[in-house]
Amino acid sequence: MIPPGKTLCAAGIVVGLLAFFWRDTFNPDSISGARVLLTGASTGIGEQMAYHYSRFGAEIVLTARRGTLLQKVMEKCLQLGAKKVFYIQADMSSPQAPEEVVQFALQKLGGLDHLVLNHIGGTPFQMWDGDVEHTRWLMQVNFLSYVALASAALPILAESKGSLIVVSSLTGKISTPFTTSYSATKFALDGFFSSLRHELAMQKQDVCITLCILGLIDTEVALEKTRDKVYMSAYPAAEAALAIIKGGATRAREVFYPWWLELLCCLRDWFPNQRDVVIQSFYNYTSA
Repeated sequence: MIPPGKTLCAAGIVVGLLAFFWRDTFNPDSISGARVLLTGASTGIGEQMAYHYSRFGAEIVLTARRGTLLQKVMEKCLQLGAKKVFYIQADMSSPQAPEEVVQFALQKLGGLDHLVLNHIGGTPFQMWDGDVEHTRWLMQVNFLSYVALASAALPILAESKGSLIVVSSLTGKISTPFTTSYSATKFALDGFFSSLRHELAMQKQDVCITLCILGLIDTEVALEKTRDKVYMSAYPAAEAALAIIKGGATRAREVFYPWWLELLCCLRDWFPNQRDVVIQSFYNYTSA
């Protein structure tokens, strides 16, 4: 039998380690004056990130497909305290858009400290229907444009010792139903940017890559697509946005929101058959 004193001591050590690794080291002042390029900024998580960055006093370039919505977000950002805000309308399905957006940001801000890749293309939440052309288009928007944006911005981020923040999903770590094409793009992000992180370290380039793994978030689009199809709770977009910003500012390797997704990812390979049954139980096949 283990003496109670040793048990308490061991428990104290575990609690202390958890507190050390999970402590909040974010300093809002580190964002003040930071030059940020934020994609997918017109609605949802991107819009909420724009507002958080503004409250922290950042200088921001916003981009998305819909200029009218970007104008409204820009006006609110200025009210919230952003030092500078600009926007450029861009469609990331165009191979030319990433370079144009990065050059616009460089012209307006004079450099970059944070590149936040957050945009996604619309995709149905349903069983795979064999639409290869849609998958090819989605790869351009959700993956290849991320690669192009990062490639164009890397020399600038290397000069500022900046951060590259990639917004991904649990479906890029664990496969789930109804997300075939979307999941493929998110797994691709993990593979590319994790490999790039190695290469930057080997070249001694001080550019941080933060990969953000998100669960179901309560954006209007996500709630509409998953209604009556998923048995799980959605988490607030504003909180997810803040978690992403904190992770990028503290140069975290990965950010999980909600936090328990990290535990889920650690357990994913232990019991694969049972895992798949559990995952499928959260989805309503009859309404898909």
